[in-house]
Parts: sequence; structure tokens; C-alpha cells
Amino acid sequence: MSSYNLKEVMNKPERLAPGHRMCAGCGATIGVRAVLRALHEGDYAVIGNATGCLEVSSFMYPYTAWEDSYIHNAFENAGATLSGVEAAYKALKKRGRLPEDANFKFITFGGDGGTYDIGFQSLSGAMERGHDMVYVCYDNGAYMNTGIQRSSATPRFADTTTTPVGKVSVGKMQSRKDLTSIIADHDVAYVAQSTFTRDFKDIHLKSEKAIYTEGASFLNLLTPCPRGWRYEMADIMQVCQMAIDTCYWPMFEVDHGKWTLTYEPKKKLPIEEFLRLQGRFKHLFKPGNEDLIVQFQEEVDRRWEELLYKCER
Repeated sequence: MSSYNLKEVMNKPERLAPGHRMCAGCGATIGVRAVLRALHEGDYAVIGNATGCLEVSSFMYPYTAWEDSYIHNAFENAGATLSGVEAAYKALKKRGRLPEDANFKFITFGGDGGTYDIGFQSLSGAMERGHDMVYVCYDNGAYMNTGIQRSSATPRFADTTTTPVGKVSVGKMQSRKDLTSIIADHDVAYVAQSTFTRDFKDIHLKSEKAIYTEGASFLNLLTPCPRGWRYEMADIMQVCQMAIDTCYWPMFEVDHGKWTLTYEPKKKLPIEEFLRLQGRFKHLFKPGNEDLIVQFQEEVDRRWEELLYKCER
């Protein structure tokens, strides 16, 4: 893997062109650009994209913001489509139908709705078969494209249009699915979880490792949504920092079965520091709801301790 230089990385030609229709302050496009910067110059990519915010806003036929070959997939089959393309590529190369020096990488993007839920079956199959591809989930914690409905990635007590907060509801009652650990249990080559930090080093190194590790790889990226999370657009980096400093979104990797923590806060902050930045959790700070924050903290603490055990800390 190459050494990391922020200035050099940020000055690389963009593979996702400006002029797309994503919302201002959207985390998904920041995540996509960060991943694609990890591609080495001269390498080609085939991009798959499950239906969702990213797809409908970056590709409106005949216009596209993608500089690489691009395939729009249905919600449910992004993993299957790219695994099929990867298998065809290997077959064509074996038969001499493609130049020996041609180097293509296969990367699929999907939101949490198309990854945790609707597309999980095809994702699981692609990972289990060990295709040489990367699946990237841009996790914004709900079905944002269709109106901010809850998904299995939505955190507990979040206010969404299908788990509305009111007199008889305190938001989503179920805990968030830990998809990163589920994919790690598929015994694939590389799995990692990341988000945006000030120097973007963590997400860059993990993306490069995922792309250039032979076999199936999975990246789960926390990509905040200003509309669904209801935070000020300029605060996205602070939201991400609080996510990792409260250990709500731990940053770790699983490289051929070895679990490694890649970031540990010097001081683990209380979960309120993450929750209070988002309007979807404002009801938790009303009198009488103190126990809900306690429950949220207990879940975060439990998952953090489980992760430390896996990483042998």
C-alpha cells in the first residue's frame, strides 16, 4: 500500500464529477469521492450502484457524474450484478479476450436500505463466494431517498417518518443491526468500518486496502444525512467526530480474520455529545426521557466492550 499524503490525495483527479444533484452537505458523495481516490492512477474501475439517493442524483440518463464504467442496479441486486461482472472479467481475461495488462477493479455502492435490508441476500452471496470486489455501504441510517423511513441501520429512538415521535412513541424501538460484524463472519478477505476524520487518512487507507486486497471486501462508512439527521450542513465533520469519540461508530478493520481497532478516543465521551447535534434525537432531551439516553448509552457501552474483546484489547 502507498504512503498517505493528504495534499497529494486531495489533488488527484475526481472520478465522481461535480454537477450531480446530491443535497448540500450530503455525506454519501464525500464517502464516494474518498473511496475512489484510493484507486491507483491508470487502473480502471467498474462501479455498481444500488438504487438510492446516490444513484438517482448522480445518474439521470443520458447524464452521469461517474467517470468510470457505471451500472445502475435495482435495490436488491447490486452485489449479484458486480459479482457477475467480476466473474465475466476473469473468464474473458483467461480466454485472452482482454489485454494482460488491463487492470480493472470492481466497486459497488449502496445505501443502508439497499445493503442492510433489501440487498442483503445478494451482498451475502457475493461475499460468501469470495468475488474479487469491494462493496461499500454509505450508511446514513434510514431510507433517505424515499422520505426518511427507518431501516435496520437506524439507531434506537431515532425519529423517522415510519417511527414518528409523539405521545405514544419515542422513535424506533429496535437496536441498529451490526452489519459490519455480520459480513466479517462471512470470513471474507477484508472488512472495515470508517467515517470522515480531519485528514481522511483512515478512510483512504482502508479503501485502498479493500480495493487491492484479493478477494471479497466490505466497507461500511458512516455518511451523515443533513435532512434525515437534522443537523447544520457545516457541522458534518463534528457529527462524525462525535460518532467515533462516543464510540457509537467505532473504527476498526478485520483483515483475514484479525480484528484491529484503528481509532480509540483518548477520552470516551458520553453518547449525549453525539445525540444532541441531531434533531432526530431532540425528544431524548425532554424531561422524563432521561432513561432513554441511559438505555442508549448502555447499548453503546456493551457493543464497545464486545469490540475491544474481539480486538484483544
